[in-house]
Amino acid sequence: MADDKPDATGGSSEKSASLYFSVDTVKAIGETAGILQLPDHATKYLSEETTFRLKEIIQDAVKFCSHRKSNKLTCQDIDNTLKSKNQEPLYGFISDEFIPFRFASGGGRELHFIEEKELDLNDIINGVLPKIPHDVAMKAHWLAIEGVQPSVPENPVPETHFSIDVLKKPEVKNVRTGVDALKSCTVPNNNPLTSAKKPESSSLVPLKARFTHELSVEQQLYYKEITEAAVGSSEARRAEALQSLATDPGLSQMLPRFSTFVSEGVRVNVVQNNLALLIYLMRMVKALMDNPTLNLEKYLHEMIPAVMTCIVSRQLCTRPDVDNHWALRDYAARLMAQVCRSFSTSTNLIQSRITGTFCKCLHDDKSSLAARYGSVAGLAELGTDVVQSLALPRLQVEGERIKNILESPLLNPIDRTAAEHLRGLLVKHCGPVIKNIRQPPDLPEEYFKEYGSLGPLICQHTIKLRDQEAHKTRLLASAGLSRPTTVQQGVRPGLLSTGSTSGQSAVSGIIHERHFQQTDNQSKFMFYGSNTNQGNKIHFQTPGLDNSLLRDQHHPL
Repeated sequence: MADDKPDATGGSSEKSASLYFSVDTVKAIGETAGILQLPDHATKYLSEETTFRLKEIIQDAVKFCSHRKSNKLTCQDIDNTLKSKNQEPLYGFISDEFIPFRFASGGGRELHFIEEKELDLNDIINGVLPKIPHDVAMKAHWLAIEGVQPSVPENPVPETHFSIDVLKKPEVKNVRTGVDALKSCTVPNNNPLTSAKKPESSSLVPLKARFTHELSVEQQLYYKEITEAAVGSSEARRAEALQSLATDPGLSQMLPRFSTFVSEGVRVNVVQNNLALLIYLMRMVKALMDNPTLNLEKYLHEMIPAVMTCIVSRQLCTRPDVDNHWALRDYAARLMAQVCRSFSTSTNLIQSRITGTFCKCLHDDKSSLAARYGSVAGLAELGTDVVQSLALPRLQVEGERIKNILESPLLNPIDRTAAEHLRGLLVKHCGPVIKNIRQPPDLPEEYFKEYGSLGPLICQHTIKLRDQEAHKTRLLASAGLSRPTTVQQGVRPGLLSTGSTSGQSAVSGIIHERHFQQTDNQSKFMFYGSNTNQGNKIHFQTPGLDNSLLRDQHHPL
C-alpha cells in the first residue's frame, strides 16, 4: 500500500485522491476539536494513517457482511468490526437501511451530513419511561391432543372453510319405526375436546369429524329382536337368540351396542333387585364370549364391572332368604374366570386386579355375607393355587364369623341362609385342596386346631372325597380302565378310558359333567357316561325361578 500512496497534497490523479482522507478534512476536524494551525507534515501523517485504518475497518466489515449471506453493508457490520479490534463501537447508528446523507456546499467547500432532529433533554428526562422488557423464557403448550388442535393463543388460528351444501349431511326423514331402543345404546363420546357443544352459528366443516357408526335397518331390526328375546319371557326365543349371539360371525359392528346394553342393564336391574333379568344378561355375556369371531378385549371395561357386580353385590333380589341368587353368583364367577383365562396378560394384569378385588371384599369387615360368598366363589373358580394361597388362610376368621352369626339369639332368616351357603361353599372348595396337601389319617381335632370351627366339617368332607376317589379307582380297575393322572388347572376333570380288553378297538369315553341339584342346602351329584363325540349339559335347579334360567349351553369339557 505504501507504493500506491499518492501525494496527500494533490500530487496524484483525481480518481486516486478521492480514495484518501484529504488534508483539508483533517484540518477541518482539528479546528472543530479546538486544535488550530496544525503543521503540514502532521496533517499529512494523520491523513495517511486515517485512510489506512478506515480501509481496514471497511474490508473487515465486508467480510462480516459476506458471512451473513448479505450483499448490503450495514452499521451492525461496522460495529462488529470495531468489537473484533477491541474498539468501542459506535452508538446511535443502528439502522437496517442506508443512512441518508444530505449534500451541502458553500464557501468553496462541499459537505455531506446527516439531518438529525434536535432533542430537548428536559423532555427526555421528564418523559414516561418505557416498560422493562421481559426476560427470555420458555413456555410449554399443547400443539395437539389426540389429533385435535386446542384453541390456545400460542397455536395458529385454524383455516376457515366455507360450508358447502354438498358436504352437509342430507336430512333423512325418520322412517325407522320400532328402533327407539337403540338411542339408549349409543356409544358415548368421552373426548373432552370433541364432545363439547359447538356454537350453532359456526360455519366450519371439520376435516375429521368423530361420529357414531350408524347401523343398517337390518342390523337395527336384528338388535331389537335379539335384545327383546334375550330378556323376554319366552325361553324358546331366548335360546334362539343366545345361539345366534354365540355363532353368528357378523356381529362385530353391533358388539359395542350389546356391550352397552349389558352394562346399562346390570346397572339398572341391580338397583331394582331384578334377579331374573340379571341372569338373562349374564347368559348374553356368556354367549358373546363363546362367539369365536368376536374380540371382547376392547369392551372389557364394560363387561368386567357388570359381571363383577353380579358376583359381589350386596343384594341381587328382593327376597334373599328365598330366591336362589347364589346360583347367579356362581355362574358370574365362572364367567369371570373365563375372562381371566382368555384376556389376562402380563401387560393388563386382569387376573391380578380381579383377584385383588375379591380379596379386598373378603378382608372387609363391613361386607355382607352374600358379597363374601361371591368373593370366595370367584377365587375358587380361578384355580386351586388361588384357593390355597388366599382362601385357606381365611378359614379361621370366616369360620368364627359364621359361628357367631348362627349362634346369635337375634338371627334372621337372611343371615342364616347366607351363613349356611358361605359355610357350604368354603367346605366344598377348600376340601379338595386340603385333601391334596394333607396326608391321611384325617383327624377332626387336628383340623379344628388348624382351620378353626370349620375344621370338623372340612375333615368330614375330605374323608368323603377320599372314599369317593377310592371307590372310583376300584370301579375303573374292575372295568379295566385307567384313571388320568394330569388335569389342567381350572378345568373340572373327567374320567377317560384309553383302551379295551379282548383285542377290540379302543372306544374313548368320558364321564360327563354331573347334574347338580340343590334342594334344602344339600348337594346331590349324579354321574353318567357316554361317547366322547357327545358333550355335556349343566343343569341348575333354582327354587323360586324357572329351572331353565341358568341352563348352560351345550359345550364339551
